[in-house]
Amino acid sequence: MPSTTAVPIPNPLLANWTGPFGLPPFDRIRPEHFAPALAEAMRQHLAELDAIGAQAEPPSFDNTVAAFDRAGALLYRLEAVLGNLTASETSPALQAVQREMAAPLAAHDSAVKMHAGVFRRLDALHAERASLGLTPEALRLLERLHDDAVRSGARFDAAAQARYSAIMQELATLTTRFAQNVLADESSYLLHLNGEADLAGLPGFVRAAARQAAAERGLPEGSHVVTLNRSLIVPFLTFSERRDLREAAWRAWVGRGESGGSTDNRALAREILQLRQQQAAAHGCTSYADYALADTMAGEQGAVRQLLNEVWRRALPAAERERQALIAMMRTHHIQGEPQAWDWRYWSEKVRQVRYAIDEAELKPYFSLDNMVQALFDCAQRLFGVRFEPRPEVKAYHPDVKAYEMFDGAGRSAGLFLHDNFARQSKRSGAWMSDFNYQSKNRGVPAPIIVNNNNFAKAAPGEPTLLSFDDARTLFHEFGHGLHGLLSNVTYHRLAGTQVLRDFVELPSQLFEHWLSQPEVLSKHARHWQTGEPIPQALIDRLQAAQRWGQGFDTVSYLGSALVDLALHARTDDAAPDDICVFERDELARLGMPPAVGMRHRLVHFQHVFAGSSYACGYYVYLWAEVLDADAFGAFEEVGNPFDADVAARLHRHIYAVGDTVPPQQAYTDFRGRLPALEPLLSKRGLLEGENFAAT
Repeated sequence: MPSTTAVPIPNPLLANWTGPFGLPPFDRIRPEHFAPALAEAMRQHLAELDAIGAQAEPPSFDNTVAAFDRAGALLYRLEAVLGNLTASETSPALQAVQREMAAPLAAHDSAVKMHAGVFRRLDALHAERASLGLTPEALRLLERLHDDAVRSGARFDAAAQARYSAIMQELATLTTRFAQNVLADESSYLLHLNGEADLAGLPGFVRAAARQAAAERGLPEGSHVVTLNRSLIVPFLTFSERRDLREAAWRAWVGRGESGGSTDNRALAREILQLRQQQAAAHGCTSYADYALADTMAGEQGAVRQLLNEVWRRALPAAERERQALIAMMRTHHIQGEPQAWDWRYWSEKVRQVRYAIDEAELKPYFSLDNMVQALFDCAQRLFGVRFEPRPEVKAYHPDVKAYEMFDGAGRSAGLFLHDNFARQSKRSGAWMSDFNYQSKNRGVPAPIIVNNNNFAKAAPGEPTLLSFDDARTLFHEFGHGLHGLLSNVTYHRLAGTQVLRDFVELPSQLFEHWLSQPEVLSKHARHWQTGEPIPQALIDRLQAAQRWGQGFDTVSYLGSALVDLALHARTDDAAPDDICVFERDELARLGMPPAVGMRHRLVHFQHVFAGSSYACGYYVYLWAEVLDADAFGAFEEVGNPFDADVAARLHRHIYAVGDTVPPQQAYTDFRGRLPALEPLLSKRGLLEGENFAAT
């Protein structure tokens, strides 16, 4: 059990949270409060389960299933606070707490799902579920809780349960260390740009971001640095004329987790893979892939591999056509040789400028963060009838976080949305949605508290933060996740919000991206930050025409990571690779990965795969969901209106509000009237037979 070092009483984590919307008292929470509070919450949770399991009354849905769903509410809230802080506003002290608590929390999770008394009752009800007369939602809850327990070892004997719990505790410790190592490598790196020669080719918005990054790190006025924040390093790689500096920045970016020092993740990843193989073997599976994919829409490796390989065979020729276009552009600039990985974005941008007259520096002034946030809210209101009002009086865990109250179509308060958009050294990289609490009638939680995190490069004080089109797409993507949590309207906590099968969870987020590209959205919200003029229609037309350029690179880069992830977890031998970097290299060579494209995420810093289990053998889910979202948006295209009220109502009811109350195949069919087709995805990416977007 964790340390219970004396803490001043009362512990604010255990007191009633009287802040707005039930937020925790961030200003009073200290790292030393967590261990004793979590220990008490775990004690209370087990006491609740003991009471359920010891009942004299025969098991019923209400006294067992619904009661199990209600149990542990305090622990859920405390874990949410710790998880959000360690991801978004961490410190060495909080990281120490995270490491200390990883194994005890994993042990508790095993104890909950293996609880003998509760499982006996769940198991008895599950065996008779067809005759219980349950509502569809209640039946779904029983099935999901029973499956959670079985997949966590509830049917194992006592010795096997002890071994399994030890595996899960060790995995929790190792995956926590993996994530912290990546953050350490990211936050410690700076590429100093000294003088105009180092700034050559960088447009004003990149220079401003590099100058602000230096200012935030206390460097002398006028300094410029490149960090490993994606919103800074990608534009640097896109525009810098200094090939040597591009190479240095790229090598640091792809080398995270491979330093050879204390933050090297290779040994950690090997241990994680060995433990996952033991976990799978305990369930009678020959590979971790078989275990992980059993609880997905795909169901098994074959379905995943078929989709990835089908798109891969179409994407490789597209990437090659793009490479040839890059070489031709290099020759016009009297540059010989082949493009390297640190060259691709630079020359690709030059091709895009020539072919489509699109310049990122021309686009960015129309995509201020504030305007794009209003675009999110406007689209949500037009589609789902909800509106968002700022709540500046709500203080969150960092001054950058903005709070908004969501109101439903009847004007009732329906949720709190926290928007945390800027990169900082205390925040992990990437973009994600999380929650402080989900809506649940069974737990008496009428409205959720949902968080969106992005990592945009912050503008200097008094200046607007300008987004690239890709940044704006990320903003829309995460808000799609946010709406999935905010619009959830279910009875039971276990089925609320984004707690759906992993290859369905990306549908609401990727689907929402489509509205960013709608001309009426762009003309209304993409306004020049200085003049207020709307983005010219001619520029919208050029932007739309350029959307398929670069899809070969993007698709191959993504699929490389997804295919290596699948291959890594589909191994059937007990021993993990001696060096995951060698495995990665050999697998990419087998696939025919173009070296100048490379993986979107290398294994040594692949947090989707190694910083937890949610996306382990699951990076394919973005492509799986893209099949769904491309087909789903077709419902609006078929009626000729991206805000059609009838289609939007179906989308709200069957996708965004339903949580996991019905199987995802049913949810999609209820919305679309059929299962999805692959062709809309291939068309969206320009990968249909006969299409050659790179030669346009």
